[in-house]
Amino acid sequence: MSRPSHPIDYPFDLNFPTIAEPSSLAEPSGALVTLKRRASSAFDIRGDNSRKRLKEVPPLTRLQTHKRPLSSRELLCGCCSALLYRPVIVYPCQHYFCGSCCLLWVRNGGTNCPACRTISTNVSPSRVLQVMIDVLLRANPSRARTDREKQQADEIYRPGLPFRIPTPREASPEPTIPQSGEYARPCPHCVLGNRYGWQCPNPVPDPTSDPEHAWPMDEGSPPGHACCGNCENLLAIQAPTTTKCDMCQVFFCGIGVQHRCVAVPLANAHPHGMSDIGDLIQSTEVYECFDGNAVEIVQHILAQPRKFAPLIELDLFVDVHSVSPGPEPGLDAPRQRICRMCATEVLLYGLKDWWVRERKKGFLDASIAERPDCLDGPTCRRQKEHGKAS
Repeated sequence: MSRPSHPIDYPFDLNFPTIAEPSSLAEPSGALVTLKRRASSAFDIRGDNSRKRLKEVPPLTRLQTHKRPLSSRELLCGCCSALLYRPVIVYPCQHYFCGSCCLLWVRNGGTNCPACRTISTNVSPSRVLQVMIDVLLRANPSRARTDREKQQADEIYRPGLPFRIPTPREASPEPTIPQSGEYARPCPHCVLGNRYGWQCPNPVPDPTSDPEHAWPMDEGSPPGHACCGNCENLLAIQAPTTTKCDMCQVFFCGIGVQHRCVAVPLANAHPHGMSDIGDLIQSTEVYECFDGNAVEIVQHILAQPRKFAPLIELDLFVDVHSVSPGPEPGLDAPRQRICRMCATEVLLYGLKDWWVRERKKGFLDASIAERPDCLDGPTCRRQKEHGKAS
């Protein structure tokens, strides 16, 4: 086959693959060689001399793509359902969110991907998604976030900053309720040479080895001892590991069950039975709105003149545990530590007022924020009606 003596100026690059012709493909003279791959439609081999001739190719400007165009719905955040702003990708599941939304998820206690709950390794900003968003906004500027939304998001997440989602905490074991007995048994600090490094000054006699001095349980707790509000085991009040809830006045041993047998500072309160999405309410959207706001409620109560006195007057912290509490120090006594059960009571007590305060901040649509407060309050019988609720 003769080759042209001058180059052909094609309107596009010809990147046809080169097909090797091993000796095994040799055919007798006049036989047609069958290729394993179908010939391109750009060639016509039906000519008289079987010469490959290039078909007329339209200019590049007339080429059309048959791929489905990208929809703006595919660029929505999985948390706020709005157009992505400062997008980040969660690995390894590769779900994407606004940087501020994902970081808020982490600050509110999220330990996995907000979309699929997969344990993630890291979260990284996405340049590709950002370019696609910029192209979409140039075509439709009305989809852009408001300046106020951008300002609020930038205060939470700094653009281009990678971060990690912490791994889930190990589940705490269930409390070990002691077997009921007629006599009190020594607490962990009563034993000589115990592994906690502190000796109880008023050790409780062992009823098996010293039955004459055994302490009857009918007479209450032995001197210097109390029962843990969580595991209900006997504890030494003066032990370094012992804590006391300033709301219900119940002691906690600090060694029975991790994260449960303890009264923590108010700023670190973890409500009992509300660590999972379905614990508070079944709706995931509403749960994500209220999750993590226990601290906000506590801070608001501390900012009030009487602090926790109204809650104590309502007896919110009475009989929250099955063990006997210590004496109440008075309404004006300082409140620094709280147990998980009392933290739940505080959260439920202040949740309604917190929602009213959030409405006044102007984050919600006007149709919701401008609804008047119901005069009947919690006694209203129409609370379940969406148009009535406020």
